[in-house]
Amino acid sequence: MKNAFIAADFGGGSGRVIAGYVAEGRLQLDEIHRFANRPVKLGTTVYWDFPSLFADLKEGLAKAIKKGYRIQSVGIDTWGVDFGLIDRNGNLLSSPVSYRDEATLGYPEKFFQSHSPSSHYAVTGTQVMPINTLFRLLSLKDSSPWLLESAQALLFTPDLFAYFLTGVAANEYCIASTSELLDAAARTWDKDLIKECGLPERIFGKIVMPGTVTGHIKDEILDEIGADYPIPVIAVGSHDTASAVYAVEKYAEGNAFLSSGTWSLLGTVLDSPVLTEQARTAGFTNEGAVGGKIRLLQNITGLWILQRLVDKWTKEGKFNGYPELLEQAARSTCETVIDVDNPAFSTAFDMTTAIRDYCRVNSLEEPVSPGDYTMCVCRSLANRYKKGIDSLNSVLPHPVKSLVIIGGGGKNALLTRLTAEATGLDTHTGPAEATAIGNILVQAQAAGKDISTIEF
Repeated sequence: MKNAFIAADFGGGSGRVIAGYVAEGRLQLDEIHRFANRPVKLGTTVYWDFPSLFADLKEGLAKAIKKGYRIQSVGIDTWGVDFGLIDRNGNLLSSPVSYRDEATLGYPEKFFQSHSPSSHYAVTGTQVMPINTLFRLLSLKDSSPWLLESAQALLFTPDLFAYFLTGVAANEYCIASTSELLDAAARTWDKDLIKECGLPERIFGKIVMPGTVTGHIKDEILDEIGADYPIPVIAVGSHDTASAVYAVEKYAEGNAFLSSGTWSLLGTVLDSPVLTEQARTAGFTNEGAVGGKIRLLQNITGLWILQRLVDKWTKEGKFNGYPELLEQAARSTCETVIDVDNPAFSTAFDMTTAIRDYCRVNSLEEPVSPGDYTMCVCRSLANRYKKGIDSLNSVLPHPVKSLVIIGGGGKNALLTRLTAEATGLDTHTGPAEATAIGNILVQAQAAGKDISTIEF
């Protein structure tokens, strides 16, 4: 049998179970199981199908064992903010509500009728967004108070998976930091805020740092997956971006990272949060990083716009793959730059129409061909990244000198080139599987491995 660490990586559209092991000093990854993650709308609420996802997690573990791996430990990472509530008997009260559910719209405005944005940010250091856990809880308090009354523990999505594997409840630091309920400097719950909001204090459990063994897989699940030995579950950088950034931290610390996908997260790794009014008005959020550090970052619209365009062209039979599309874009002379953060692009059904309408209103040259549209989007993203870097430099004592790009956007050579030109930074791309790598590195370190010698 081959010893391996298992990374369970859940995204908003799909999930994967990946085995990682070191061969000749190099980390090797083996994707064991891939599965869909489809939010389900029941009535007016959008839920995650947690029972199905948990079944897929167990299936992935069983497949790893059947493939001949001896599992050293399991680490779980997911998207941020969402959670499940556990009752006094250890049961899940309701499937977790998805951040795509719109019940929280308007709650930030209601909240700040009685709270100072500056004072709030000075403690939580969080960019205010309706999807944040704080506003989901306030929404539940109004619509389903019985859920909070019955709850004994709030577990963020990766914590929830770990709980049903082990029976042990804990809140990992990085994922908890996406909630807007954490004291950013103290790295613990903002108990004053929780009390002011009338939320039950008992549901906010112990904060654990990445690298902590939170428990061991229960005997009945070991039987299900075919394991006859104990398997620890490790709290990793449980927010997927935290794991991805850890994989490239030697490049990102003191410089900048760009997690480029449907969304873009642009920032840097620091030892302490930046809680100034300047950081707040610039739209920065302070999220947890491995080692108790801080990821100071901006959330920026990412490749969503191009993905929507490609969906349309695919249906029209005009898309022959990204390599050809990017070649067409590289030959385009279109110099139009749009505001990628404009709300018109976040909900557009027809993205070509949305871009044309934006250009007409703002007296800009309209793209014509798919190559023009692609160049427009890539140039606009690069321009937005420049603004983000300028904002980042304005709140740091020293300007960043380099940028590492992780995520799917790193495969877009045109976007990488335009970003380097726009920012003037030494720009390079990190590993394509940064999230899984970061997840596994934390597990390996928790097992006593010298990860500084591991190449990937």
